[in-house]
Amino acid sequence: MESMKKHHVKDALNERDGFHVWWRLLRPHTLTASFIPVFVGSMVAYNDGSLHITLFLAMLLASILIQAATNMFNEYYDYVRGLDNEQSVGIGGTIVRDKIAPKTVLNLALAFFGVAILLGIYICYMSSWWVALIGAIGMLVGYLYTGGPIPIAYTPFGELFSGFLMGTVIIGISYYIQTLTLSVDVILISIPIAICIATIMLSNNIRDLDNDKVSGRKTIAILLGRKNAVRFQATLFIIAYGLTALYIITGILPLWSLITLISGMKAIEVIKKYKGKTQPLEIMPAMAATGKHNTFYGFLLGVSLLISHFF
Repeated sequence: MESMKKHHVKDALNERDGFHVWWRLLRPHTLTASFIPVFVGSMVAYNDGSLHITLFLAMLLASILIQAATNMFNEYYDYVRGLDNEQSVGIGGTIVRDKIAPKTVLNLALAFFGVAILLGIYICYMSSWWVALIGAIGMLVGYLYTGGPIPIAYTPFGELFSGFLMGTVIIGISYYIQTLTLSVDVILISIPIAICIATIMLSNNIRDLDNDKVSGRKTIAILLGRKNAVRFQATLFIIAYGLTALYIITGILPLWSLITLISGMKAIEVIKKYKGKTQPLEIMPAMAATGKHNTFYGFLLGVSLLISHFF
């Protein structure tokens, strides 16, 4: 019976063996939260007249590696704490369904961190060693997100930490290593991106609400309840677009940034996908759409900054 349930989940999630086992471990749908901030921060710097391609690529790869390692720590520690099983939705399933040794997952996460540290050394050498301190704090938080005595992901502050660190901090670093300065404008521009990244975590917690409640977590989705959590996500979308409009009006963002409004259709789609859904498998499409929304909004914002550099 358990074997049948396992295969039902794998079939429902369209999980395949071989290379796909390791690809799922990275949780690729979440990696947009690392790519987009680096892209946006670098485009703001380029719009201000400074862009070094090698620094951009190093920062991009380091950010992706840290995000992937954080996902692996999540997989490992949730398994160790007994929170994941073969029917769990929203995980890579590498340990509980594909039977990869937990220690292998942990060692791979540490290896990713190691490569990210080497890239960080190069970035610091080419820019400033102050970046090392910020990077170290970011990596520590990545570990503590699901590791440590009180994992951040189990508290109401998961969205705040993920949005701030993956949004504002990474955008700020990406801008700083290119220009060796920081500005109020780049911090303000980072806020809608931080909000969009926070909605990815929120949608994850809405999906896992019932199981998280049983395991003793206190996420914001649990505190608000499913319906109010969905309303909260809709409110966050509205705030992100409201800030974008305000920045365009005040000249912080160029007029070209109006193209980000196209992604608003995806935000509406996200909220519609929650309607009448309560089971994790049913909510997966809304979560996937949330990640895509972050990609669309962030990509269009970065492109608008790139275009404004030439026109």
